[in-house]
Amino acid sequence: MNHLEIKTLGELKKSGYTSRSIKDELRGNLITKLKNKETIFEGILGYEDTVIPQIITAILSKHDINLLGLRGQAKTRIARSMISLLDEYIPYIKGSEINDDPFYPISHHGKATINENGDETQIEWLHRSERFYEKLATPDVTVADLIGDIDPIKAATLKLSYADERVIHYGMIPRANRCIFVINEIPDLQARIQVALFNILQEGDIQIRGFKMRLPLDVNFIFTANPEDYTNRGSIVTPLKDRIGSQILTHYPKSIEIAKKITQQEVISEVKNENIYVPEIAKSLLEQIVFEARESPYIDANSGVSARMSITMYENLVSAAELRMLANGENQTTIRMTDFEAITPAINGKVELVYEGEQIGAENVASNLIGLAVKSTFNELFRPLKKLKRPGITDEFDAVVEWFMNENDFELALNSKDENYAQQFEKVKPMDAVLDKYAPNLNKKDSIFMKELILWGLVEYKQLAKKKLDNEGMSFVDKILGSLYE
Repeated sequence: MNHLEIKTLGELKKSGYTSRSIKDELRGNLITKLKNKETIFEGILGYEDTVIPQIITAILSKHDINLLGLRGQAKTRIARSMISLLDEYIPYIKGSEINDDPFYPISHHGKATINENGDETQIEWLHRSERFYEKLATPDVTVADLIGDIDPIKAATLKLSYADERVIHYGMIPRANRCIFVINEIPDLQARIQVALFNILQEGDIQIRGFKMRLPLDVNFIFTANPEDYTNRGSIVTPLKDRIGSQILTHYPKSIEIAKKITQQEVISEVKNENIYVPEIAKSLLEQIVFEARESPYIDANSGVSARMSITMYENLVSAAELRMLANGENQTTIRMTDFEAITPAINGKVELVYEGEQIGAENVASNLIGLAVKSTFNELFRPLKKLKRPGITDEFDAVVEWFMNENDFELALNSKDENYAQQFEKVKPMDAVLDKYAPNLNKKDSIFMKELILWGLVEYKQLAKKKLDNEGMSFVDKILGSLYE
């Protein structure tokens, strides 16, 4: 018999079904996946050798978990992904508010139903997707929200005294019995509310307005916290922290390649326009901006720079190219360096500036980050430049600068069609020698973007000057000539 066809306690007993606690359930299903060499946490990238092994150990140890890390480090995603370790369906007593196990009922309703109906007790099945509860901790959360309260209307309707268990209105945690319960940003929870969690974690007791009852809840708790909160807004009270089995530190991606994979995984599908070509080096440059932000003296390091910044920057970058494509009536286009100016709003909304950053302004901080990322990417693709000797050509980059000393008609119309845009770069012949040496065999789209990057890199090295034109364009000129514009 299909277990979903089982409708009564008697049928459940005959089927040989065995109940187990949620921690045993998570542990057992995890062991099965490990034995079968299955992927444990789909879509969690960059944690394979750090965070994930610790989470696996915590689950095997049947621990409640506290994920401690800065914003945008996939803490909530990890918690949600644990649903995959639950049984697909579990039985519960029909009508139970707290998912009473038919074999081990804990509520008054569950016990009374079993006593009255015995093996004829009606049961229903709960899918694992419905066994995940999540609450954002805020200062206004109350004990009643999490644990419950006495319901005077229920007492009056049923004509019961307030000492009767049946007058209790259950809060979120009892309703999450046999489920995963996540409390995000736990330090934001008032200390007195955290205290209310002590006995639930340890003994399964709950107390509501002086009315104490034994309710051995079966809940797997996952807490998340930001280290910044420990000083700015609150902390996890020591007795509660002592009752949490494992505290696991999360971190940001440690390489550009991992960061790129995360961004591509998270970008909304509508933005991934197949008619807009995004060179790999453009994706790397985008992630480098985030890496620079995490090291910037203008940005509060304790606040962190979320991986969401990469995602929103990418979306803005592609949308800027899409806008140009639509305006030009083209069917396809390629990301340009000039499109990176469209990512400034995504940067401004994702970073917390320190005093020095506030002084120079968010727009200038964003521009500074893009410039630093261009220079770092330039150095990675080519090499760091020393002060170029002039006059005279000593290397391939001197030759590019020399071209701009002699030619002053290099202008880029920001909204020009791709063909016209590419023709402008074909004029600067010395850049072909740079690509032949450092990045041979590029396709045309990649080579155009790489040539743009060379110009922007030379600007960062102060060998060329970049100037915005009144006609929605940009010009690059020799630095000496450029100084006349300043």
